[in-house]
Amino acid sequence: TPTYGYWAPVVRKVSSGKYRMYYAVTVTDKIDGTDSWGERAFIGLMETSDPAANKWKDKGYVICSSSDKGVDWSRPDNSGWNAYFKWNAIDPSYVITPAGEHWLVYGSWHSGIAAVRLNPETGMVLYDLPLPWGTSEDIAPYGQLVARRDNSRWQGSEAPEVIYRDGYYYMFLAYDAVEVPYNTRVVRSEKITGPYKGIDGIDVSSNNGGAAYPVVTHPYKFANSTGWVGIAHCAIFDDGAGNWFYASQGRLPEGVSGINSSNAVMMGHIRSIRWTEDGWPLVMPERYGAVPQVPVTEEELIGNWEHIPLNYVYGKQQVSVAMTLSAGHKVTAGEWNGQTWSYDADKRVLTVGTVKLYLQREVDWEASPRKATIVFAGYDGKKTHWGKKVS
Repeated sequence: TPTYGYWAPVVRKVSSGKYRMYYAVTVTDKIDGTDSWGERAFIGLMETSDPAANKWKDKGYVICSSSDKGVDWSRPDNSGWNAYFKWNAIDPSYVITPAGEHWLVYGSWHSGIAAVRLNPETGMVLYDLPLPWGTSEDIAPYGQLVARRDNSRWQGSEAPEVIYRDGYYYMFLAYDAVEVPYNTRVVRSEKITGPYKGIDGIDVSSNNGGAAYPVVTHPYKFANSTGWVGIAHCAIFDDGAGNWFYASQGRLPEGVSGINSSNAVMMGHIRSIRWTEDGWPLVMPERYGAVPQVPVTEEELIGNWEHIPLNYVYGKQQVSVAMTLSAGHKVTAGEWNGQTWSYDADKRVLTVGTVKLYLQREVDWEASPRKATIVFAGYDGKKTHWGKKVS
């Protein structure tokens, strides 16, 4: 009679009339009743011909957490995080390649993210799985390393979301603890199994891994608001017409006045994605509001903005600063004070100095009453920039 919970489903259309859902079951009881490492997880599979009917047939067990430490192991230090499992079987991402291969990419904390090939006909692991403990060689069929933050047994990365676009597999990763620090990173590879590299060229698929950049979302705060935190564990999708979206959880900060346990509740967020000219995804700072994407003129850009330099700082909201774009094509105040700006209306790209900022029409959720506005997102090396026009 174990205690357990369901986690992180992923649903994909396999073919006409067939949809697959991979889901995780996490058992929280101790393995042997002591303080040795207890949490173990399983990924299961369901199928349906019609998701709207909500009638799924459970196909059962696909894969479980696996360990390279054998069977006779106990946690040497109960105050540490020396994980027993190598691969943690939660947070599945289901990928069908252009060549028709089916893959499951999964993992959370522990030793990083693994990829295992599936049988397209059954949805199960393509090769027979041995017992889920032994040596590294013994458990090799449970997956190969595709991303890790470092080479530790316990690292703040999880929830891979892999999508294919224009010759690259993009892997979005959730970093850090879920309550406040949660933030999203992205890396890419020309092959489903890697190597996945960040915008700075760091290979996160190597044995030592590396911090993934760029930062795609991060705790933030515009003026006249509490802002948002815990923005990660995403799903990435397009609408079939070339418009891409980022969906994730989001939380209010801790201690918001008048709201009991303000940071405890996960809420659903959706944001638009724009892609840079060299193929990196930019998530817009304001949540999606179905604002018509009519052309943005240069005259509309003149005025007052809020700019958030979205530097990574663990558990801290990055706060907006004032910025003005003058009619004389100068920036006044803020990080870019004194810089020259220009605008490419055809591409909807605002350039400040050498930094290209991609524009989108969205809702100003912090205004009272709410109104449509213009937002931007851009990369400057490893650094991310968010902003919106306020007047």
